[in-house]
Amino acid sequence: MSLPVHVVPTLAGVGVGAEVTVEGDEAHHAVAVRRLRVGEHLVLTDGAGTAVRAVVASTGKRVLTAIAEEVTREERPVPEVVVVQAIPKGDRGELAVEVLTEVGAARVVPWAAARSVAVWKGERATRSLARWRATAREAAKQARRSWFPEVDEMASTADVVALVAGADLAVVLHEEASTPIASLDVPASGTLVVVVGPEGGLTDDEVATLVDAGASSVRLGAEVLRTSTAGVAAVAALLARTPRWGG
Repeated sequence: MSLPVHVVPTLAGVGVGAEVTVEGDEAHHAVAVRRLRVGEHLVLTDGAGTAVRAVVASTGKRVLTAIAEEVTREERPVPEVVVVQAIPKGDRGELAVEVLTEVGAARVVPWAAARSVAVWKGERATRSLARWRATAREAAKQARRSWFPEVDEMASTADVVALVAGADLAVVLHEEASTPIASLDVPASGTLVVVVGPEGGLTDDEVATLVDAGASSVRLGAEVLRTSTAGVAAVAALLARTPRWGG
């Protein structure tokens, strides 16, 4: 059975035999929900490339200490995948973030596309972004990732254009595109950017602007996917042709 995973702010300098303290909500979840006891094992990660297999040394109400038995440090996976996700309605945004995290996206960028039904403004924007970030954190723990994805502040179209222009490969998913995503040459390193439109699709102007910035307009297949699942299908199609997935 897989060991439970808990997050700590940093594991810099931690070696075998070191004591690591887990505090706050993470400790409460470990002790009160998972009911970890002294002598049991868990995995600690800082979400920045380091994972520690440790044994519980002591527990308290909102604190836990563990002794490191094995320390693993991983380089950031390449190529890095950035997904620009047009803001969908309801809880489909959290679903998109969850599956994108599980499949290996390094960064998720919420985008207020022209046809986005949901609007992030004021307090709603703050709450929505917090939910996306919490979803990414929990999904990364479940997926046992050493590197947690970043979830950016909401981007403008100009921000997305800049991301596309700086990418080693950028794709815009569009149901009317003639180029299949499987026909692209995928670089083994660098940054891949995937742009996913909203429920109503991208406008012709948005597609043209992103293509002018260097993106390829591509289709996934004959089927039309929801905005919450199109991104994960595209990321999987690209990563399957890179060394990350044995391509």
